[in-house]
Amino acid sequence: MTSPMLKILIALLLLNLSFQAYGQFEEWCIADEQTPDDELQRAMEWACGKGGADCSKIQANQPCYLPNTLRDHASYAFNNYYQRFKHKGASCYFNSAAITTDLDPSHGSCKYEFLP
Repeated sequence: MTSPMLKILIALLLLNLSFQAYGQFEEWCIADEQTPDDELQRAMEWACGKGGADCSKIQANQPCYLPNTLRDHASYAFNNYYQRFKHKGASCYFNSAAITTDLDPSHGSCKYEFLP
């Protein structure tokens, strides 16, 4: 069965696998629910400071300010850092304060960036 039909079937199979593989790698970095607030605060301050995350969207009157909780702001900061620097070797660790998720944490007007 070396006909054009076989070539088409192989091409369709590869195309299907590539779509499935792409979806499996979508992940965001968020604050771990079990992390104490003082650890979250330190990790977020590092991410927004020395880490180089863009934390402007979690400032007052910005799209990700609400809900105004430490956990939500830390999640945004962690994800921004992770997405910006993961291709340079960055991880979603933050001294055990963060975890990855395959569920998009965006809400309302607050969009969590995902970079493939």
